[in-house]
Amino acid sequence: MAEHEPSRAMGLVIGTLPTGPANTLTDVPGVRVGHRTLIRDERVRTGVTAIWPHDGNPLSERVYAGISILNGYGEMTARSIIDEWGLLSSPIVLTGTSGVGLALHALTRYLARRYPEQAREEVPIALVAECDDGFLHDHLTFALTEEDVWAALEDASAAPVAEGCVGGGTGMALFQFKGGIGSASRVVTTAAGTFTVGVLVQTNFGSRPRLTVAGVPVGRAFTDLLPERPTPDGSCIVVVATDAPLHGHSLRRLATRAGLGLARVGSVAGDGSGELFLAFSTAQRIPYHVPGERVRIELLAEGSYGTTALNALFGATVDATEEAVIHALLAATTTRGRDGHVLHAIPHDRLRELLAKAGVL
Repeated sequence: MAEHEPSRAMGLVIGTLPTGPANTLTDVPGVRVGHRTLIRDERVRTGVTAIWPHDGNPLSERVYAGISILNGYGEMTARSIIDEWGLLSSPIVLTGTSGVGLALHALTRYLARRYPEQAREEVPIALVAECDDGFLHDHLTFALTEEDVWAALEDASAAPVAEGCVGGGTGMALFQFKGGIGSASRVVTTAAGTFTVGVLVQTNFGSRPRLTVAGVPVGRAFTDLLPERPTPDGSCIVVVATDAPLHGHSLRRLATRAGLGLARVGSVAGDGSGELFLAFSTAQRIPYHVPGERVRIELLAEGSYGTTALNALFGATVDATEEAVIHALLAATTTRGRDGHVLHAIPHDRLRELLAKAGVL
């Protein structure tokens, strides 16, 4: 892993909003992230990233959530439940495409062992999402194990998120450079209160000429350091967390704005690509058992002219998504994988020169 928050170290600032203390997803109180990275010989380049939505029991204390799909050639389990109820009742696990089945099984067993009473009453339907790491990782190794998934869940903490070639980002590409995990956060102050928006991305997308950093089309200048064989269209999973009081419909709208952040860096959401976005709110927990079958909730106003709080959250999501992708790019290191495939890290010095020449540093 390269130094944390390399864009700020370079002097690059995205947008005008302040960041949270660490400028990562875990700036949202209660959210925890853990990784398990698998690198063995030249065939295994995969891993797991686990995200806990809060520090309680997600089965009995659910949170509001929403999912938005920009292009759907990818997988995110539990989507139908979130679409129907607007509730998230599981940690989130990100991995490579070939690991989805194992990860789903492992996460379900983990929840059943940790919360046996709730799991016996209703089988957990866990949330696992994926990007295809097959350019560097040999799917036929089936290297991911149940213990790897459990380790990522157990190691999750509120520390700044490790970025680059870690966890579910170990084998990922980004604009035909090496990509991986990236994260960023923003703080918005509104008449309704001060709220944090955190974003984590699992990046695996992009054509080199379209790479854009802070509005500068830098990809056109990097005609070298290309993989010897074309990389697939790829995908991107975006997880957005906030402590603003929003319900499922509003969170789906918030998740949709992640696509604007991807567009800023040059994504076109290719035909063979899966841009799947999830947003959840930690502002209130909805109990599984509700005495009297009523629950009192508080929500930000929406749907009225001049409502500024929701607009501020939308802007924060766009900026944080854009910066999270840049973090994934800058934190990644050159990686060799199966069949001699190589994804190069973007040269920081050359990028800095291009950005300085364009006047954004």
